[in-house]
Amino acid sequence: MTNDTTATTVEYAPEHTPRLHWTEHAPEVFKAMVRLDAAARKGLDPRLLELVKIRASQINHCALCVDMHSKDALAGGESVERIVQLSAWEESEHFYTEKELAALALTEAVTVLTEGFVPDAVYEQAAKHFEEAELAQLIAAIAVINAWNRFGVTCRLVPGHYRPGQYK
Repeated sequence: MTNDTTATTVEYAPEHTPRLHWTEHAPEVFKAMVRLDAAARKGLDPRLLELVKIRASQINHCALCVDMHSKDALAGGESVERIVQLSAWEESEHFYTEKELAALALTEAVTVLTEGFVPDAVYEQAAKHFEEAELAQLIAAIAVINAWNRFGVTCRLVPGHYRPGQYK
């Protein structure tokens, strides 16, 4: 009996190049962003923080940040299932704790300011699950990932090359 299998070649679209290597042209801004990111992350659960970063990056369509934070989350012990469900977290609430759900709702409200404000109900829900200092850190972390997303999307940074912990 012969095994006649033929190899299938999949052709992917070519990888785009970045519009601008902004970190080379604004190194002091990059260094300040790294320091701000480190300061914002203090006191927050690393797994929760990665979920927040992934969700904001999904909303902002920052492929580099989705790639980076998904890999960091996996390396930190997060499940593939919970990462995959983030884009539909409101339909998949049973995958997350109440505290995580409050953080995800706050992430969306801060990231998408189409109404011009963060709704009181969203803020109050987050305030029930986070001490004031931790809530302040969470808001800072959401603001920082949104800033990183703006650099990534504007400069068309390329996903797929990040290794977990590469920039930590």
